Amino acid sequence: MAKTNNALKILQQMTTGDSEMEEMIQEASFNSELAQLIYNARKQAGLTQKQLADRIGTKQSVIARLEDADYQGHSLSMLHKIAQALNLQPESRLF
Repeated sequence: MAKTNNALKILQQMTTGDSEMEEMIQEASFNSELAQLIYNARKQAGLTQKQLADRIGTKQSVIARLEDADYQGHSLSMLHKIAQALNLQPESRLF
């Protein structure tokens, strides 16, 4: 294993060949990216979590959970509601 200080390269070296670990990292990365997208869109719209929650008929704690990188329960219907509330056009791609 080549020496490096790059955390991503270290993770890649440690997980290469371990399909279960690679899948866990991929899922965690997806959840983190989705949480960041929701947070960024809300902030760009100038809304608090409570204000966004009120717009889509839910509680502030739900928005906080959706913006948590460790949350795994995202639903397409909730993401669609958020997009509508923020006047965004949702886009879905598999690849």
